[in-house]
Order: sequence, then structure tokens, then C-alpha cells
Amino acid sequence: MSEADATPRGDMSVFETDVPARLDRLAWSRFHWLVVIALGVTWALDGLEVTIVGALGSVLEEPGTLGLSATQVGLAGSAYIAGAIFGALFFGHLTDRHGRKRLFLITLSLYALATVATAFSFDFWTFAACRLVTGMGIGGEYAAINSAIDELIPARTRGTAALAINGSYWIGTALGAVLSAVLLDPRVLGHELGWRAAFAFGAVIALGIMIVRRFLPESPRWLMVHGRRAEAEAIVAEIEAGCAPHGHDAPPTRIRIAPLSRVGFRAIAHVILAQYRSRAALGLVMMIAQAFFYNAIFFTYALTLTRFYSVPPERVGAYLLPFALGNFLGPLLLGRLFDTIGRRPMIAFTYVTSGVLLFVTGAAFARDALDARTHTLLWSISFFFASAAASSAYLTVSELFPLEIRALAIALFYAVGTGVGGLLAPALFGALIERGSRPELFAGYALGAALMLLAGLAALWLGVAAERRSLEELARPLSHVDENR
Repeated sequence: MSEADATPRGDMSVFETDVPARLDRLAWSRFHWLVVIALGVTWALDGLEVTIVGALGSVLEEPGTLGLSATQVGLAGSAYIAGAIFGALFFGHLTDRHGRKRLFLITLSLYALATVATAFSFDFWTFAACRLVTGMGIGGEYAAINSAIDELIPARTRGTAALAINGSYWIGTALGAVLSAVLLDPRVLGHELGWRAAFAFGAVIALGIMIVRRFLPESPRWLMVHGRRAEAEAIVAEIEAGCAPHGHDAPPTRIRIAPLSRVGFRAIAHVILAQYRSRAALGLVMMIAQAFFYNAIFFTYALTLTRFYSVPPERVGAYLLPFALGNFLGPLLLGRLFDTIGRRPMIAFTYVTSGVLLFVTGAAFARDALDARTHTLLWSISFFFASAAASSAYLTVSELFPLEIRALAIALFYAVGTGVGGLLAPALFGALIERGSRPELFAGYALGAALMLLAGLAALWLGVAAERRSLEELARPLSHVDENR
């Protein structure tokens, strides 16, 4: 890597630090619960936003609300996805340059302001613009908070915590389904005001979490590689004062760091595409497969129930709740196994199992052997495993790349996965459902199943045994200096 690509800081000498090892040996404490709650809420907010828009789609077409067309409702959804992609890339780069805490406060503020503005939109253009900016906030959140979570959680529980946090998306989904039903009830607010209150509710949650986040420190690991050694060690000492080390009597391992003032885009490209190209290939396959799988089913869930099983639109929410429950329980119950049995076997198992179950469900659907309840049951079981698989994709792209480019790496893979899954899959499955052919829709399910099987096999071939290993052992910081230098 040339000096033009990664520039050493002229005002900093090489130093030794044990900050990463001290963070990894901490016992689970109130501090870690604070991290989980304050940062993990992003997933719930995303689930809330997506579900509210889905539930309000027909309401927004009414003359008493915004009077949108079905096409405009779809375009507003695309604006949210486009904003998330741009926000992830833009704020991901800034997170690596300016710190985790600064950016996860900025992105949450942006989300809160944008979702409040959505509640006051008055036509399609203002609504779509607000959805674009809301998406930017959520996309930026993913890069900032996932990197911070991995850097603050001890290595032995990183998989468990990350999967449980990612599964909280479905808490937001369930909350959105209940909230929209309550607020739209004529006895509460009705359609004309209920949709505005539903969007504003997300900002209320965000403002509460903003207060909690202010008590979180900057990532000591980020401070370390940016030459702010004293601040990093002070933060770790303060955390240690509240929780003793977990079963470690030996002195923590020390590493040598020569801080870099800048990491250029050529250096970033070299690290991802050359130095860690097999990991990049694994991350791409995992993210694209899970995004296609999820968006194909979730965003056409209501259409399948109403078109093929004649479920009334007002009853769709009742079928969504067990689906959300399966998605939430999967990462929560299986997450621990990613730290004990291991990343590679569990990633492969969850991807392959969910793919097989989707194929079986599709085959039974094509034979007209299911009703709405049995179809939902099979989907819920399939997504019990698929939710853990999808969560492991985010964990994989976060923990397998160097600290200096971690947030941008998350953003890049998130952007590709969201772009493919969020734009291609709903359009494809929407068209298949519109044609009304069960065999053709089964072909779409088979495609999603094949992608999941491919990702499972890729995990067996390219996967890394990352369980209970420090981030610095998995991918040396770009600022790491060997002992003999």
C-alpha cells in the first residue's frame, strides 16, 4: 500500500496499546446493555418505517390525505431505499473519518427531523423528498451503529449481541402494524390525522434514544487508531470501573499502532478488492441473497395473501404478527450458537435451511396444497432461520475488515444488497403475482431459494472462523505495526 493511499500522521509516533484486549475481556455489564439499547434501536426504527408505509399505502391514496396514486406510493418507497443507499455510503465514509459517536448522533437527528417533516408533507413531492431524507438517516445509522456495536461488545459475545440487535427490526415491524391500526381507527384519529401521527411517532422514539446515546462514549478502538491514545485508555478505564474482567488473569495482549491521518479511496479499494477479496465475495453473496430473499417475500406478503387466498386487506396485519414473531425469535434464540458452534457452520446452516424451506413452501403453493394459515406458518418457520442468516450477513461484513474502513465496508455491502434486493425483488415478484400464475410465482421462490443455498455454500468455502476472536486478530488495523519495525 503506497503512502499516497494511506498517509501516516506526522505528529504521532508509534505506540503500544492494550485497549482492544481490555474491551474484549470485560464481563457483560450495564454498559453493554446501554450499547445494545441505545444503538440497537435503529433496526426497530427501520422496521417501524417500512411497516407504517406498507400499512398506510392505501390510506395515502385517499383524497382526504395526500391523494397519491398507487405508482406514487411505490415511487415514495423507492425514494426511501435510494436515500438509505446514499446515506449509508455518504455517512459510512464520514463515520470512519470523524468517529462513531459523532455520526450516530447526526444520523439519528437527521432521521428524527425527516420523519417529523413527513408528517407535515402536503403532496407527492414533499412526501417523496421527506422519505428520501428519512432513508438517508437510516442508511447512515446502519454504518455508524454496526461498527460501534462490534467495537464495544466483547469478542466472546459479539455474535450473540449482533444477531439479537438485528432481530429487533421485527419489534419495529410489530409496533408499526399495531400503531397504524390504532391510529387509523376512526374512534382514535382516523385516516386524515392518523397517518401523520404514525410518522411522527418514530421521531418521539428517536428523541428519547438521542438522550440515552449522549451517555455512550466514542469507540476507544477508533480513538486508538486516530492517535488519541489517552482518550481511548481513559474511556476503557471508566468502563472497567463498572465491570470486572471476565475470567482473565493474564495481562492483556498489546499491539503496536502508527496512526494514519488519511486512508485514500485507492487504499480502500486495494484492501477490499485485493487483500480481502475472498471476504468481499462472501459478503456480497450473503448480502444479495438475504436482501433478495427478504424483499421478495416481505414486500409482496400482503399481495400474496389477498390475491391467492382472498384475505381481506384489514386482516393482513393478523397474518403479519406471527411472521414477525418468527423473524424476531430466530436471531434471538440462534445467536448464541454463532459464538459457540461457530460462524461458518451456523451461517451455512441458516442460509441452506431457509432456502430449502422456501423451496418446499413454494412447491406446496404451486400445487395449491396450502391455505393462508398454513402458508403463513411455513413462511414463519422459514424466516425463523432466514432472519438469523440475514443478521449474520451484517455481522460478517462488519467484523472481517480493518477498523479504519469498517463503517464504509458495511455501507458498501449494505448498498449493494439493498440496491439489488430492495429494487429488483419487489418488482419481479409484484409482476409474477400480477400474472396470477402459481407455477410462475414458484419459479420466483425457487430463485430466492437458490440464492440462499449458494450463499450457504459460499460460507462453507469462504467463511472465516470469527467466533470469540478479537476484531484486530480477524483483520489487522491498517495502522498496525509489526514488532520488528
